[in-house]
Amino acid sequence: MTVERCALLLRAVNVSGANRVPMAELRALMNDRGGFGAVTTYIASGNVICDPPEDPAAVCAEVRALIHDAFGVDTPVILRTHDDLVRAIEENPFPDAAADKMLHAMFLEGEPRADAVQTLTARLQPGERIALRGSDLWIDFGAGGVHSSKLTRPVLDRALGVAGTARNLRTVRKLAELSAD
Repeated sequence: MTVERCALLLRAVNVSGANRVPMAELRALMNDRGGFGAVTTYIASGNVICDPPEDPAAVCAEVRALIHDAFGVDTPVILRTHDDLVRAIEENPFPDAAADKMLHAMFLEGEPRADAVQTLTARLQPGERIALRGSDLWIDFGAGGVHSSKLTRPVLDRALGVAGTARNLRTVRKLAELSAD
C-alpha cells in the first residue's frame, strides 16, 4: 500500500534572483533532519514533496525556520495534501482558460478576509477572472498574463489578509501527480 504524500509550497523563492533557496540543499537538509520521509523537490521555485505530517502547522513552521537559518530567507511555507491538490484541480472554476500557464491557483495559509474577492475584482484587467474556493484563490490572468496584471503580490496580500503562493495549473497537476506516490 502506498501512502500519499503532500506538497510544501514555498512563497517567492528563486524568482528573479531573489530569495535564493537552493532546492538540492534544502532537500538534503530535510532528508538529514529526518521525519519528512524521502524528500523530493520539483523545479526550482519552491515545491517540496514529503510525507504528510501529523501536525501540518508545526511542520510548516519547522521548515520555515530551517530555510531562514540555512539560507537567510524568511518565506511562508504552505502545505497541501495530495487530496487537497486533486480537489483544487477538480474545483477549477475556469476550465475554459486559454492556457494552463495563465491560470493560477494561489494556495493561502488560512482563510482570507471576507471582502477579499470584492476588493480584488475592482483591480481586474480586461480578460482576468478570479474565484475563491475555500483557501485557494484561482486567478485566470487571460491573454495578458501575469506581467500585465494589477494583481501584484502586495495587492493580493493586502486584500487577502493572509499569505499565499501561486502555481500555474500545469504545476498544480504535476504536484498532484508527484504527491500520489
